[in-house]
Amino acid sequence: MKRLLIALLIVVVAGGGAWFWYERSHRSNGSTYRTEQVKRGSLLASISATGTLEPEDTVDVGAQVAGMIKEFGTGADGKPIDYNSPVEPNTVLVRIDDSLYQAKVEQSRAQVRSAERKVDQAKAKLESAKAKVDEAKANTQRSEADVQSARAKLTQATRDLERIRRLISSASAAPSDVDAAQAAYETNQAGVGVSTAALAQARASEIDATAAVGDATAAVADAEAAVDLAKAMLRQDEVNLGYCTITSPVKGTIIDRRVTLGQTVQSSFNTPSLFLIAKDLTRMRVWASVNEADIGQVSSGQAVEFTVDAYPNEKFKGTVDRIRLNATNTNNVVTYTVEVITDNSSGKLKPYSTANLRFEVARRDDVLLVSNAALRYTPSQIPAGTELPTRAKDDKAKGDKAKGEKDKGKVAGSAGAERRDHGTVWVLENDTPRPVEVRIGLSDGNVTEVLSGLTEETTIIAGESRGGPAADSTNPFAPRAFGTKKQQ
Repeated sequence: MKRLLIALLIVVVAGGGAWFWYERSHRSNGSTYRTEQVKRGSLLASISATGTLEPEDTVDVGAQVAGMIKEFGTGADGKPIDYNSPVEPNTVLVRIDDSLYQAKVEQSRAQVRSAERKVDQAKAKLESAKAKVDEAKANTQRSEADVQSARAKLTQATRDLERIRRLISSASAAPSDVDAAQAAYETNQAGVGVSTAALAQARASEIDATAAVGDATAAVADAEAAVDLAKAMLRQDEVNLGYCTITSPVKGTIIDRRVTLGQTVQSSFNTPSLFLIAKDLTRMRVWASVNEADIGQVSSGQAVEFTVDAYPNEKFKGTVDRIRLNATNTNNVVTYTVEVITDNSSGKLKPYSTANLRFEVARRDDVLLVSNAALRYTPSQIPAGTELPTRAKDDKAKGDKAKGEKDKGKVAGSAGAERRDHGTVWVLENDTPRPVEVRIGLSDGNVTEVLSGLTEETTIIAGESRGGPAADSTNPFAPRAFGTKKQQ
């Protein structure tokens, strides 16, 4: 009896072990496939980037003079200038205290009047010098006439003296006549000397008068130059006075006001910024940072779609305007700034908001599409006798190598990644997966265009769910509640 019980116990244990082995083997080999159908649709390939919304054109209004902010002007809406105020060209934005500049203008005006009076005085001296020149010339002419008269008298006296000397030899003239003729000769000779000296003096006076005219003319020029300088200083002071009233150079909207009443601005070396004006907020620019690996796929005129956090469910359209060549390098990451123009007639887009952009690289309509998961899928157990495509073999070998390197702690790449021109998908035939090599095209990261190898409505495998100890870790010998089904 005891041997019978032992034998029965052995049979029960062996049978339970056999049943457990069968159940475990059945679960480990059994798989539930997730399938999908090849469908036609549209595909848009794009690259993503982030950027910042900026006004298309801004004007930074500053102050060219120093002083205290006295008052703000009035915007186009009739309200004092403030944030978001609409302005027109020449709208008064702010007035700076102009007391010192007004006084400087008055001082310069007085200097102009003083300089003009000096010009009049210099011109009067010039006219007086010219009159003296005319007088000196007249004196010179009179002296020349006197010299000619004295020379004529000397000639006459010389002749009279010679005639008297001839007569005295013949006793026709008295000695007193000779003395009188000699005295007349000497007197006329002295008169010629005096007249010649007077002529030289008159000519010297004429030269002096002419030089005085030159000096007076130079004095007039200096006085006129002083007037020009004073007027230039006056214009400068008037311009500085005008700078105390700061106006808008353009039509736009004030997006930043950087001063308050009573604040003193200084413009010594750097021009202080008072207001930032956006010229036209109906058109905006997005400054997007595009990675150097993607910049080759961006070009002017390219369509762009983007969203902002304020309207996450609304998509905005834009167009690439230009690509800036001054790249930035941050932590060895090179990015380029791409400017995208977008319409903002609705006024929803606000300056300096963050934008999430998608640059449209290529588009395909009415093409066969498969998921990238299906292209990456490989059965956990390939049926015996299955002939793998060459590319699938290469992918499997790379996948095994990557797995081995990963097990050894090495960094491995994505060995099972899809190829750019070919791929492999698996279809079910009699509940058995079979590989099909396909030629692929464009991809958007989720689905890929199939150029050949599949037809529409073909059922392909996208993944699988496998049974095993992880799926059912209960003890096979433990009792089950009534109605409990075995997990598959």
